[in-house]
Formats: sequence, C-alpha cells, structure tokens
Amino acid sequence: MTEQISPALARRMALAAQGFGKPHPKTAGTRQFRETARRLGVIQIDSVNVVSRTHYLPAFSRLGAYPRDLLETEAWGRKPTFFEYWGHEASLMPVETQPLMRWRMARARDGHGIWTGINRFGRERRDYIDTVLAEIERRGPVTGADFASGPRGKPGWWEWSDGKRALEWLFWAGFITTKTRRNFERVYDLTERVIPAAVQNRPTPTEADAQRALIRIAAEAMGIATSADLRDYFRLPVEGFKDRVAELVEEGALMPATVTGWRGPTYVAADARRPRKVQGAALLSPFDNLIWFRDRTARLFDVRIRLEIYTPAHKRAHGYYVLPFLEDEAITARVDLKAERQAGVLLVQAAWREPLATPETAQRLAGELVRMARWLGLSGVEVKDRGDLAEDLSDALPG
Repeated sequence: MTEQISPALARRMALAAQGFGKPHPKTAGTRQFRETARRLGVIQIDSVNVVSRTHYLPAFSRLGAYPRDLLETEAWGRKPTFFEYWGHEASLMPVETQPLMRWRMARARDGHGIWTGINRFGRERRDYIDTVLAEIERRGPVTGADFASGPRGKPGWWEWSDGKRALEWLFWAGFITTKTRRNFERVYDLTERVIPAAVQNRPTPTEADAQRALIRIAAEAMGIATSADLRDYFRLPVEGFKDRVAELVEEGALMPATVTGWRGPTYVAADARRPRKVQGAALLSPFDNLIWFRDRTARLFDVRIRLEIYTPAHKRAHGYYVLPFLEDEAITARVDLKAERQAGVLLVQAAWREPLATPETAQRLAGELVRMARWLGLSGVEVKDRGDLAEDLSDALPG
C-alpha cells in the first residue's frame, strides 16, 4: 500500500531524520560528533572560508558549539574514522562506507564518471600518472605543489599543472586518498596507507549491492524522499537506479508514499520517525544536507535557496554567503555572514525575513548568531543596516 503523508508531516520527518528537533548536548564530544556525521552519511567539503568552511557547519547546526578540532581528528587524524572522496560532491564519509565507493573508483579507472578533462588526461598520460604514483609510493605523503611542473590550462579553477591533474585522476580512481590537509590543501598518500586495514580487507560489493546500500543510507538520512532526492544524495547514475529502488521496496527497506504537491515517486525509509512537532533553531550552511538539493528545499519549506557566490555583487538578492535560519519547522530568515577575524566580530552584512517569520524570529536568530560567534572565537556580532530584518535583529542582540 502507498502511504498518504501531508506536507507538514513530510517536513517533520525530514527534519527528524537529519538530526534536528533535539536539545543540544551540554557538552558535544566525539560520540555525538560521530553519531551526527554517520546519521548524515556524507558531509560536503567546500573551500569558502568567509564564515567557516562548510564541513564544520552541519555538526554545529545540530549539536551547537562542539570542538572544531574534533572534525579534524576524525577526518585527518592518526586513526581517521572518516575519509575523503566524491560522495555528493567532494565529501567526508564514514570510513566503513569506503567499499561502497569502489565501483565509482573502478569506473574512473575505466574512463567513466569523471570530469572530461581529467578523464582525457587519464587516457593520454597514463604512463606519466603511473610515474607519479610510483613517486608517492617511494616518497610518502605529497601535495599538488610537489608536482607543480608542466603546462597549465586557462586561468582560474582549471589552472592545474600536469602533476595536479595526475593526482586528481589517482584520487578519483582510488589509488590515493587524502591523508591530511594543510591550510586546506590536500596531502595525498597511497590509499592502503590511510584507510584502516580492516576496511581495506572487506570484500568489494557489486555495483548493484553498493548502490542499494548507498540508497538505503540516503533514505535513512532524509526520512522521506522522492526518487530524484535519493539519487542526488550520492550523485548516483541513472542507469539501473530504478531497479535498485524497486529492489529496496521489495525487501521492505523503502515504502512507497505520496505527498500532496510532490511530483515523482516518493519513498519512506522503513524506520523513519514521524514526530508530532519539531522544535529548535539552527543556522544552516548553504551546503547543508538538509537544503543542498534546491528542488527538495522548495518542496519542504516553500522557499527558494540560491547560492549567490558566483553571482555578480550588484545582482545578488540576499548576499554573498547566505545562511538560512531554521526556526522549528520553517525557514524564517536569511543572513549574509562574514567572520571579521581581525576585528573579532561576526558581521551580519544583511538580514532578511521570510514569509513564515514569527515575532520571535529576530530574538531567536540573535541567540544563534551569538552562539556561532563564540564557537568561531569571535567576541560579538555586528549587524549592518541592510535587509528588512536588520533593525529588529540589531535590537535583539545583547547590548
């Protein structure tokens, strides 16, 4: 039977599955961080550091002020429990899911599922790539700067040396992985010298088995999801996807559902919670799992979230690095934030109301901004006079 679910319940199910609606722990430690990261299944990495690099933010949104070095220890410490690979985008994932990504690594080796330029480089310069791999095996951990020679492409993101292209191909193909990061630059090493032996020795699942497992992780992380939502979570290929979903329905891991206003097949995870209400407040990274798929965000919250980093300044509607504010079960505001580290303040460059803003929105948002400032090691919050919530937000901050 197909379960009929209201949009309001679907929203609560999605929030609960993502770890919202629970009081922050008095002290967030290793156990709470690992539980949160494993609940999400994948955490997107991004280099923009206007406020904080995005991979630090999902745990803050759900746990409050946890120690930031926890993430660094778990991801890049001596005994990592997470690893880097292409999950959603560049991502951190629990290390035990590494075998589930081997099909993607194998496809990369065969010239599929990888950026066109890197794919072509892998075909045309395999002898050189093998030389780079042998050098890493001999030398140990390396960075892109260690292989900076060779012609470069056009200016910008693609201005990579041949050495950097070789490292990226090896990373995609699973021969090397990130051992640590220095000033956010990847330090690469052989995968077998980074991933724990217990994980490396696990059998490699078939593509079908691995993709079913990834869809199951995605479903549990979202609670309720359309077919498009499920495929986007780990950016799975179209080929065979419908078959994998049908197999999960047959085994009872997914249950068909319908939600008013949602288009396309919809599914509920077998153990999804159905809370009567969700309470709490959180600032969300624009790359947070809850809102990274913009179509899903619009369905859940009836708001359009647009990343405006690459939009010319005069055309931006809300600002450069805008964090939506989640108030209980609604997105009620957006703030364009910047950590002014020399001045020691969290600067709110603009603050905007959403249609579902409440009389308490400014006060609750002010509280979260103060919490974020302290977590970032800043002494206070300053609000510029831009946006229809700016004045009320400034008044709500402690004097």
